[in-house]
Amino acid sequence: VAGKAMGIMKRIAEFEKVSLEQFTKDWIKAFPDTQDVKSVYDSIKLPTRATVGSAGYDFFAPADVTIKTGESTLIPTGIRAKIDDGWVLSIFPRSGLGFKHRVGLDNTVGIIDADYYNSSNEGHIMIKLSCTAHDDGHSVTVPAGDGFSQGIFTQFGITVSDNADGIRDGGFGSTTKA
Repeated sequence: VAGKAMGIMKRIAEFEKVSLEQFTKDWIKAFPDTQDVKSVYDSIKLPTRATVGSAGYDFFAPADVTIKTGESTLIPTGIRAKIDDGWVLSIFPRSGLGFKHRVGLDNTVGIIDADYYNSSNEGHIMIKLSCTAHDDGHSVTVPAGDGFSQGIFTQFGITVSDNADGIRDGGFGSTTKA
């Protein structure tokens, strides 16, 4: 049955690493004390599904990342996604982090559009997490190589009267900037 299910699944995207130059720029901005960014870059794992029945592709921490209560932590993943038109990648937190530590995405769900791939930042997917645990001083560390978020591809449609003609060049909130 699993083999048959895989045969009918549409293959609509491909994960890639951003360039070392782009990753270094974004990583140092988020983690300025990092001594060896190249080692972090070299350890990046492309997102994968854990089982044949999994909808989500796990995103893995490129290095140890600590998320403290009341703070936001931006994690440059080093990943970009080449997505067919008509599809979107939605980013969600891993449920274990939410249940155990009240960790969630700052924007609830991240949306990666197909045209983000061609942005000037190489379509670098960056995920911002916060911990809202009630006990002061609480923190959670995601070890390098562990999954911390997941992405799910979904197909979408547009309205009959749609006439969008904007061009993306950037990340968070870039499509609404004039």
